Amino acid sequence: MEKDFLKHLFQQEFAKMVAVISKRFGLQHIELAEDIVSETFLLATETWKTKGAPANPAAWLYTVAKQKTLSHFRRTKIFEDKVVPAFSQDQELSDSTDEFSFSKENIKDSQLQMLFAVCTPEIASEAQIGLALRILCGFGIDEIAEAFLSNKETINKRLFRAKEKLRTEKIQLGFPAENNLVKRLDNVLHIIYLLFSEGYYSRTQNQILRKDFCIEALRLAVLLTEYEKTNRPKTNALIALMCFHSSRFNARQNEEGELILYEQQDEHVWDNELINKGVYFLSLSATGEELSTYHLEARIAYCHCTKKDSVEKWEEILQLYNQLLMVSYSPGAALNRTFALYKAKGAEVALPEAEKLKLETNHFYFILLGELSKNIDKIKAKHYFERAKALAKTPVEQELIQGKIELV
Repeated sequence: MEKDFLKHLFQQEFAKMVAVISKRFGLQHIELAEDIVSETFLLATETWKTKGAPANPAAWLYTVAKQKTLSHFRRTKIFEDKVVPAFSQDQELSDSTDEFSFSKENIKDSQLQMLFAVCTPEIASEAQIGLALRILCGFGIDEIAEAFLSNKETINKRLFRAKEKLRTEKIQLGFPAENNLVKRLDNVLHIIYLLFSEGYYSRTQNQILRKDFCIEALRLAVLLTEYEKTNRPKTNALIALMCFHSSRFNARQNEEGELILYEQQDEHVWDNELINKGVYFLSLSATGEELSTYHLEARIAYCHCTKKDSVEKWEEILQLYNQLLMVSYSPGAALNRTFALYKAKGAEVALPEAEKLKLETNHFYFILLGELSKNIDKIKAKHYFERAKALAKTPVEQELIQGKIELV
């Protein structure tokens, strides 16, 4: 039994199975659902090692997980005491569990409802990301700990507190009421955006893990388009944004793991299929009257899907950042806007604007100051790059900045 096959199957099916079990028996049993699914995969590993994998591995897992779940609830009498009375007296047990199925439609509904449950504002944002990685994406505790540069014990405690919050706040699996849907959808989209960012701008050196995070974020966003009430323009705009960024994923580092700046990337390595998908979703997002941050960021990302370096291109990007900052100010957007100003108007115009930002703990800020100063004041430029290197969090970034220091 190949390890990679089981790992892929676990990541693909774990979240589906936990969602279906939790939907049927309640979020208060989410940890039990995780345990049952984990036990099912353990049994699969032991059984398939000697007998070989069945023709339909997923169906085998669903059948065993369902049997284990029903067996547990029968054994503890929770099923008889709390579930069976909800059904008419003459119904057989097998009939009463019709809702508890791993049909394609029920899996989709369960995962969508779990997405809204996990992204409840009752839970802190960082904990939501951890829960999303575990419950919605099927990542292991080791992988989550690596992503957050933490340890298993810390992540386990964080997830436990988040699940406890789901119980104490009596969070239900289900779609929010109509009058609360837009607000809740905003939070769901934000968590998906943060999950994607955790992969795309990750501090971990695990390339496979970083890419997987981005793929999972895209999958969750596409899942939202399958439900009419969450298939909104901003949902499609976020998908477009992620497609455009993901298209350049393989061009961002060489085989030695060294970071390749945008200007040095080989555009032939970019994924044109993803770019085209981004264009498709961006066109879908152009309906309605709302202009979200995802719309503006997606358009900026689209502009970067061509290596053509013209003043007109950077003028457009500059204007998009101006709009973005008016809709929602953030230090990162302000920093990127200053870089666009530099490309459109020159270093002399951009440098005073950059100095006003005073992002003293951001290494990208000092990289920008160094870039803007290198042809104006080399001593200052070197000082800025050294500040950036001291603040950088990964060896890859530090090596990149050292290269800039040596070129001053």
